[in-house]
Amino acid sequence: MGSGIAAASAAAGCRVLMLDVSSEAVERGLAAVDDEHRHLVETGTFDDDLEKLADYDWICEAIVEDVGIKRELFEKVEPIRRDGSVISSNTSGIPLRDIAEGLPERFQADVAITHFFNPVRVMKLFELVPGESTTPEVIEAFASFGAVQLDKGVVHAKDTVNFIGNRIGCFFMLSGLHKAKPFLADGMSQETVNAVLGKPIGLPPTGLYGLIDLIGLDVMDLVGKNLDVNLPADDVGRAYTSFPDAEQRMLERGQLGRKSRDLGGFGRVQKLEDGSKKFETFDLLTEEWREATEADLEGVSADLGDVMFEDSPQGALAWDIFGGTLRYAAGLVPEIADDVMNIDNAIRWGFNWAKGPFEMLDHLGPQRVIDKIRAEGGELPHMLAVLDASDSDTFYRDGGFLGHDGTWNS
Repeated sequence: MGSGIAAASAAAGCRVLMLDVSSEAVERGLAAVDDEHRHLVETGTFDDDLEKLADYDWICEAIVEDVGIKRELFEKVEPIRRDGSVISSNTSGIPLRDIAEGLPERFQADVAITHFFNPVRVMKLFELVPGESTTPEVIEAFASFGAVQLDKGVVHAKDTVNFIGNRIGCFFMLSGLHKAKPFLADGMSQETVNAVLGKPIGLPPTGLYGLIDLIGLDVMDLVGKNLDVNLPADDVGRAYTSFPDAEQRMLERGQLGRKSRDLGGFGRVQKLEDGSKKFETFDLLTEEWREATEADLEGVSADLGDVMFEDSPQGALAWDIFGGTLRYAAGLVPEIADDVMNIDNAIRWGFNWAKGPFEMLDHLGPQRVIDKIRAEGGELPHMLAVLDASDSDTFYRDGGFLGHDGTWNS
């Protein structure tokens, strides 16, 4: 991530200093920088070259996701940086208040979370999170630099665990691992689960298991641990912060996903002697490898999202997992963001959904979703309750969007 941010900044014409724990590590990071921009990049190590930070305007930390190690680095950096510089952490989910606690007032005024998604040069999302004491000028400067120089989609988030994109996206993945279990036990294949949770609902073709294979079970384990510590006590996501038994055993034996190569993850590709490829699925019921099969999408509507309203196992799966994620998102305003637009942008730009959660609800017809929740005896999440009490049947209209207090914003 650090090398990706450095490469993007150099490509924008900025002079960059890349520091890492060793010269070998920073040279590996330098490989991310295009040849035509390498003249803009100076390299060094934390031990030998930290003092050089005094010559730079923005100091971005992108080290290991450990709050103690981050704080230790910032304690060394703060006396070095010059007045007028800004400082940020690229953490993917640690609250800024935990990182900044006890650090000087100057640090508190100049610090923010600047969370990019990987790979930085490709992914549009740039989550910007202020601390309690961050000055508006600092946030304005970061927002302008992110949008203009880096050509990112800036999303304004709040200082809550996992911010916006990962709070909702990781709920989809972690809850999905648990909620898929009864469908697998009833005979649905993992290939079908993956396919239903892909194109039919406007998500990338990786689906559920393919996405986690891409990210890595080890990363998802760390995400779950962070959520377990920081989620509000009444958050429904608390039920999904640890893995089901089979996935936990995969983690313990190093079966993490694509990064595990031959060990694989939920799937793997075997190269045969004749040069052909064999696609295999790790069966979560037998915990053995088998040849991959075709997904069963017979009867699944081609209309975006309509599978959630079908009277079929595939429909029940989509409603429980994807519909559950939409309901979860609808309950997070204004906790994680002040409005629906920041949430929609974060999910489209960070997870490549065809539509953000509220855009999807508008596409489906929110009243249709409200009626289904009520028919099941469920409670409406906050934004659906606000919409239900308003004079509108959509979250967006006439170039504006419905606010969390029931007023319209343009």
